[in-house]
Amino acid sequence: MRTLLNIIWFLLGGFWLAVGYLVAGVIACLFIVTIPVGVASFRMAHYALWPFGKAVVPAPRAGALSALSNLIWFLVAGWWLALLHIATAVVQTLTIVGVLNALVSLKMIPVACFPFGKQIIDRNHLHPDQRPLHSV
Repeated sequence: MRTLLNIIWFLLGGFWLAVGYLVAGVIACLFIVTIPVGVASFRMAHYALWPFGKAVVPAPRAGALSALSNLIWFLVAGWWLALLHIATAVVQTLTIVGVLNALVSLKMIPVACFPFGKQIIDRNHLHPDQRPLHSV
């Protein structure tokens, strides 16, 4: 079922979301200071391309630097990626099949705005005591 949902997601907006994250990553990598932001953007592009079966969990060693990184991320790319998620959700609601995908796109906004301090893992690798912040 996840594969079918991922294919529908890919066709109804996942590809364009991933392209948005890739563009943000390339722009961020132009400056030395924001290379970690670019790397996070590439990680998010992978997640936006094929999200079903993934979970977002707190990173075990996230510290104060992740808060600063989230601030830089939000200023460089997060706010317009959130707008891209909203625009994608609006377009996805034009079809009955896309309504579920629109909800998923809206659920991804907090991770799109503040990705540092979080890990994207396969849902099969969740520990029983681990609570996902976001899962699809």
